[in-house]
Amino acid sequence: MNALINRSVIRGALSALLLAAAAVTAQAGLKIGDTFPDLATQHLEGKLPASLKGKVVLVDFWASWCAPCAKSFPAMEELQKRYPDRVVILAVSVDEKASDMQAFLKKHPATFTVVRDAEHKLVAAVNAESMPTSFLVDAAGKVRFIHNGFHGEETRKQYLEEIESLLKGTP
Repeated sequence: MNALINRSVIRGALSALLLAAAAVTAQAGLKIGDTFPDLATQHLEGKLPASLKGKVVLVDFWASWCAPCAKSFPAMEELQKRYPDRVVILAVSVDEKASDMQAFLKKHPATFTVVRDAEHKLVAAVNAESMPTSFLVDAAGKVRFIHNGFHGEETRKQYLEEIESLLKGTP
């Protein structure tokens, strides 16, 4: 009987710990108004832009296996061409293997910056739970808009409207 009671107590304690951990995790991650993490400290594979200072930045987390990610690349390419000097598009691959990322990029070429978060430090820091997830960051480094998923033309239009508002200084 004591063994049964001890197991129940242990199970209850473990359940409480798991729920507490889940609650903390749910609160973690970036919210609108937060400062985006310093990319230089994240051990990303690939070359980051020389300077993001004073620019609007779209940071998009993606993976080679993600069908909506493939659909988002043409929209990001359009943004890169439309705002070449005022907006930085930064696509962050969360692929385990660099070869998976490279194979994807052969099918979906990009002129914007692409890096890989091999250690998954950045994706954990921002708590991007679904692919793609994008953060639109203003010139001061603050998150102004967050997109979970890519919904085709609807998301493309939102990107355009949000970028225009940030370029005018009215988030």
